[in-house]
Amino acid sequence: MLGFAVAFTSCNYNDLVEEQEEVNQAWSEVENQYQRRMDLIPNLVNTVKGYAAHEENTLTEVITARSNASSITIQADDLNEENFARFQAAQDELSRGLGRLMAVAEAYPDLKANENFQELQAQLEGTENRIAVARRKYNEKAADYNAEIRKFPTLIYAGWFGFEKKPYFQAATGADKAPTVQF
Repeated sequence: MLGFAVAFTSCNYNDLVEEQEEVNQAWSEVENQYQRRMDLIPNLVNTVKGYAAHEENTLTEVITARSNASSITIQADDLNEENFARFQAAQDELSRGLGRLMAVAEAYPDLKANENFQELQAQLEGTENRIAVARRKYNEKAADYNAEIRKFPTLIYAGWFGFEKKPYFQAATGADKAPTVQF
C-alpha cells in the first residue's frame, strides 16, 4: 500500500513539475515580447524627436518609463503577487507613455507620412498584439497550474514541495473606461 502511495505521489509530482515548466515557458514568451517592444522604442522616440522636438516632455516620459520597465525583471521561479504587480505597473506606465507618444504623432502630418515612422508604428502594433497573445497564454497556463495545485489530493503534497500559486495578468487600471474623444 505504501508503494502505491509513493508511486501515485511521484506521478502527480511529475505532472506538477511539467505544468510549472509550462507556466515558466509561457512567462518567458511574455518577457520576449516585452523585450521586443523595448527594442523598438528608442527608434520610435528618435524618429518622433526629429519632427516634434518641442514635445520633449512626452519623449522624456517614454524614455523614463522604458528605463523603469526594463529595470524590473522577474525570474519565472519568483512570480509572486508583489513582484508581478511591480512588473505589470511598470509595463502599464510604459504603455500609457507610448499612447501619449502616438497622440503627439497625430499632430504632425509629416511625421505620420514618414515611411520609417509608419514601419515602426506597424511593428509596435504587431508587438502589442503579440504581447496580448503571450499574456493570454501565460494566464491560461497559470490557471491550469493553479487549479492543479488546489485539487485533492495534490494540494496536500503541492505545499510540501513548494508549489505556489502563480499570479495572473489583469487589465490595466482604467481600462474599463472608454477614452474621451473630442472633436
